[in-house]
Amino acid sequence: MVNPLVVLRSAVYLTGQVLSTLILGPVMLLLSPWPFATRYAAANRWVRWNLWLLRTVCGLSYRVTGAEHIPAEGSGLILCKHQSAFETLALQVIFPPVVFILKQELLRIPVWGWAMATLEPIAIDRQARSVALKQILRDGVKRIATGRWVVLFPEGTRVAPGQRGRFGSSGGLLAQRARCPVIPVAHNAGEFWGRNGFLKYPGVIEFRVGPAIHGADLTATEINAAAESWIESEMARISGQGPRFPGRDDGIPVGR
Repeated sequence: MVNPLVVLRSAVYLTGQVLSTLILGPVMLLLSPWPFATRYAAANRWVRWNLWLLRTVCGLSYRVTGAEHIPAEGSGLILCKHQSAFETLALQVIFPPVVFILKQELLRIPVWGWAMATLEPIAIDRQARSVALKQILRDGVKRIATGRWVVLFPEGTRVAPGQRGRFGSSGGLLAQRARCPVIPVAHNAGEFWGRNGFLKYPGVIEFRVGPAIHGADLTATEINAAAESWIESEMARISGQGPRFPGRDDGIPVGR
């Protein structure tokens, strides 16, 4: 049985998220003519507000292991496990400016989608796979060349905790073409905030950042294999610790 306090806190967070998004959307549209750095800084305030709200209201925070592996200079590709919406927030604080590879229809969401479009994501049509791959390679190289980190979820969609999806080839191909470092990221956010889930359970999400895989030195297949091996080995270490798993108490707030 779900703790009523978890439901209440999740409702309060959702209210704060919606209200802040309604404010952010028009602001981002007004900032459209401004440089990317200005737009990104404004959007990042919304990200930090939501992370603060999650920590304060829901008792949900995160900790990072391996941040020293993020290069101090330059940019590259982030290959990250995808389980929930939480990692889309946290990655924007853990890393320097990032752009996401996402499906086109997300940009049609009123207010939020309009705001996201101003941050120059790589929006693809997942039904047209060959066209999407060409776009990822073309636009991904351009974004990396301008100093931004490209975020790619190699399994293509959110995967439930304890499950694995097939790693697509686009990550390795992009890293090889851009001759850039690849940073693998594992986490267990889905154990606290499920896919399309309303409930946000209290606790501390584990983020593991792995050593750089150098795209200039390996084939696309080798890059993907190295990233998948590292991510899945780390997932095996941190999986099953969250409160959505049987036997865990989901009613005690935990946070930093």
